[in-house]
Formats: sequence, C-alpha cells, structure tokens
Amino acid sequence: MEAQESPPFLREVILFLALSGVLMPLLSRLRVSPVLGFLAVGVLLGPYGLASLASHWPGLSWFTFARPEDVEFLAELGVIFLMFMIGLEMSVERLWSMRRLVFGLGGLQVALSAAAVGALALWFGNGIEAAVILGVVLAFSSTAIVMQLLIQRRELGTPLGQSAFAILLFQDLAVVPLLVLLSILSASSGEGSFASLLGYAVVKGVLTVVLIYLVGRRVVRPLFHQIAADKQPDTFTALTLLTTLGVAALTWYAGLSMALGALLAGLIIAETEFRHEVEITIEPFKGLLMGLFFMSVGMGIDLRALLAEPLWIPLSVIGLLVLKALIIFVLLRVFGLSWGRAAEGGLLLGQGGEFAFIVIGMALTLGLLERQVGQFMLIVVGVSMLAAPVVARLGQSLGDGIDRRAAPPAPEDAELGELGGHVIIAGYGRVGQMVGQMLAEQGVAFVAIENDAQLIAHQRKAGVPLVFGDASRPELLRKLRIDEARAVVLTMDHTAAAIHAVQGIRRLMPMMRVIARARDEKHALLLREAGASVVVPETLESSLKLTGWVLETLGVPPDAAMRLLEQERERRIVALRDHPRNASDPR
Repeated sequence: MEAQESPPFLREVILFLALSGVLMPLLSRLRVSPVLGFLAVGVLLGPYGLASLASHWPGLSWFTFARPEDVEFLAELGVIFLMFMIGLEMSVERLWSMRRLVFGLGGLQVALSAAAVGALALWFGNGIEAAVILGVVLAFSSTAIVMQLLIQRRELGTPLGQSAFAILLFQDLAVVPLLVLLSILSASSGEGSFASLLGYAVVKGVLTVVLIYLVGRRVVRPLFHQIAADKQPDTFTALTLLTTLGVAALTWYAGLSMALGALLAGLIIAETEFRHEVEITIEPFKGLLMGLFFMSVGMGIDLRALLAEPLWIPLSVIGLLVLKALIIFVLLRVFGLSWGRAAEGGLLLGQGGEFAFIVIGMALTLGLLERQVGQFMLIVVGVSMLAAPVVARLGQSLGDGIDRRAAPPAPEDAELGELGGHVIIAGYGRVGQMVGQMLAEQGVAFVAIENDAQLIAHQRKAGVPLVFGDASRPELLRKLRIDEARAVVLTMDHTAAAIHAVQGIRRLMPMMRVIARARDEKHALLLREAGASVVVPETLESSLKLTGWVLETLGVPPDAAMRLLEQERERRIVALRDHPRNASDPR
C-alpha cells in the first residue's frame, strides 16, 4: 500500500500555527515586539539557520523552514492585510485634521531623509533607480515598533506621540507611489528615462487610485448596509475579505501592486460607519499573516553576511540611526517640540521599517537591486529594528535629562508641602493663563503643569507656580498633592492628551472633580466618557452665550434663560452620545 502524500505546505502551516500559539503569548508576557520575535524565529529556523543543519540531523527538518518560498504566498497575504489596516487608519477626514503635521512634518521627514540616504547610495556606486528606492524606503520607520512603544509608555496622546504618529502616517502614504514606481520600473524593461518613468508612475497611480476610490465609495457602503441589515456575522466577515482581496486584485490587473489595492480598500471602508467593526473582524487574520510575513523575511536574512562584514554592517546601522535622528530632531524642533522631546523623537524614529522588507524584497525579485546590496540592506534594517527598543529607551532618558536642564527648577518639596485646597491646572496656554489669573484674583491657590520649557521659564519669572511634566503621570500628581486638591482643570489643546490626562487622574483619584475644556461637542463627549466631571465645549458655549443674550433681550427672565441653556447643553451632548454621526453632521 502506497503511503499517502500529505497536502502541500501542511507541515509548514502546522509548524507556524504551533509557533504562533507559543510565541505570541510569550512575547506579550515579556513585552517584546511580535515583529522582532517573528523576525528572530525566521532567522533561527530558516534556511540560513537551523535548517542548514538538517543534512546532518534529519530530525531538524520537521521543525525548520528550509525554503522561504513555501510560505511566500501566505506571507504576501500578510502584507495585504497590513496595508488594509493602515488604510483603515487613514480616513480623509483624519488626514485633513492633521494636515499640518502629516503633510508638513511627515513630508519633510521623508523628503530630507530620502535625499540624504539616496545621496549616500549614489556615492557608494549604486544606480539612480537603486538610490531612489533605497533612499525612500530607508526614510521609513517601523510603524509596528514605534506605535507599540508609544502605547506601552502611554505617550500616544502627547505632542511627541502625535508628531510621531503623523510622521508614520505620511510614511504609510508614501508607500503608495513607491509601490507604483516599482511596478512601472519593472514593466519598463529599462525603456525610457528615469524622469519619464517616474512621471508615468505618478500619473498612472493617481488615476488608478482616484478611479477605484470614487467607484468604491458608491459601491462598498450600500453593500455593507445590506449585510449589516441581515445581521449575519459570517456574511459580514466574507464581505470584508472580499472587499480587501477584490480591490487588491483590481490594482494587480491594472499593473500595480496588490498591497496598493488593499490600502485603497481600507481607505474606502474608513469613510463608512463600519470601520471599527471591520477592524475587529480582520484583526485575527492580520496578526497571524503578518507574523508569517515577518518570519519569511527572517528566513531570507543570512547572518553569515554579518560575519563577512563585521565592520560595515554595524557602521551602517549606526549611520542610519544617527542620520535619521538628526533630521527628525531638527524638524521636531521647527514644529515646536522642546529640545528634549525632539531628541527623543529622533532616536525613537531612527530605525528602518518593516516596509523595507517588502520593498527591497520586491526590488530584488524584479531585478531593480543587486542581490548583494539588497541582502546587505535587509540586515542593516533588521539589526536597526532589533536595536530600536534599546535606542528608544536611551532617547527617553536623554530627552528627560535635556528638558530638566532646559526647564527652570520645579518647586521644592517644602513649597509643595504648603499646598492644600488648591487647584491643579493642566496646560498653561491662553485658556490656562486666564483661569490662573482669575483664581489668583480670588485668592485661590493653584499650581499649573506645562510641557513647554520656554513658556515655563517666561511665566515663572512672573511668579506663576508652574512645573514641567505630563498631567497623566501619577508620580507628578502625587508630588503636587492631588489628594489635597479641590479640583483639576484641563485646558490643553490636544484631544488625545486631555483624554489621557483624565484617565490618569481617574485611576489615581476616582472622586476628584475634573473640569475639562473641549474644542467641540465631539471632543466633549470623549472627555465625558473618559471620566471628566464637567466639560466645557468652546463652540457650544459661545453659541449658548449668544442665545442667552438674545433671550434676555426678548424679555425672558435670567433664571429661566439659564435653565433653558443648561437643558440645551445637556441635550446636545446626550444626542451626540446616542447618535454620534448625526450630531456632528453639518447637514
């Protein structure tokens, strides 16, 4: 009786699922980035690791990946779902609200870093096409690693967190023309000048993106509405997968990248009310397949090259980190961050990113990069990512030290010990200063928290009790005697920073009265849900104030007018909570 042949890739799939079931919980417990963990496993079990010893110990072949191409198809699906999830984060509305940081700060970072790295690539003898590809792709940072670090530190809502997020968002956007360019360069077979190919790539990419986006908006939302009305979760999942792979297939048939199509699919769904449900639906697929992708990348890294280049690879890693860190440091300072936070941001974003593995891998497959150059750069990017958590921790310590030296000394413990029955003001800009002045006029003690060292230096000269720091940090709140404070007033501009501060205060002092300023009703709802006691939306309050004057002019008694305004204030915020889309819809 003949032995039955196993289905193709069965061993590889079982081995990967076993590794995921053991590796992912272990990495989570150790607080290690899953990206780095899967990369390391790919290197260890790949053809240049333990698999190379299978000829001497045949039993190893059951626990190693001898051929990266055996998992290549599933790894490509991982890239598609990564791009789809990025698209979900890039709604047109969100891009427009952050346009200064995304297109200003992010655009300058990619342009300057790409120019600097590309010039070095040319100097080392690479052609113009290779220099452009390497310059742009090495300008990117690791979205997965940086976002995980910011979330772990609870810094995503800080000015540094928002700036880093904007840079990463623009880098994700910049992947689109780069993927288009790779497709055009590979299809051209060397015909035409580089400038003409670049122009053709831009035109073709823009037309394809616009066409799919406009048609997709008219088709996808009605489909999801119909499926949601049927209330069948399995059908909803099927439609999500169909949209992702279907749009990816359309761009592939147009001669572009499937990853570009997946990003477009995410962008289309991000404009609908089904975005969050889709994120939850697709998350398990994305996590597993991205792990497979990074394992396949690790399989292609030959660490023997590191031994062959014991000097150039470490120097290249250091050079990449230093070059990008300096550029990002200067840009963050120009965009208003303190010296310390700018230094931290430079080191936080100095590593290479996961897109380098995608783009360099495609460039090698298409013959746009020499094998030796591509392999060298993959190792440089991989080592820089492995070093990223350590470098980021160094950057945080360096930034804190710089800002402590730049900021005036905080009040001494003896001075803080006199605080009691005081008010803590978080954020001492225009609104915070007005609150502080009025409290001082009424003889109410207060202390303010601010993260702008220059503003602190200026205000403390005038005798204002200001300290440098983050209002969500429990150590600082305890030092400011929050347990003896009568209230906390939040006046900061950044929505995420204010929400982060409310949550931090609530964890430390659940019964503290927290009065927060909000830009609009939507911001007010988020602050209320985070735990703020009283929220004052600026746009709503100005409208209510005008209405109050009109009612008094018409002869309505002041007490009755006040009751009407209070009822309307509460009704608007409750309406926003119950129907968030309708309440914020200007129509």
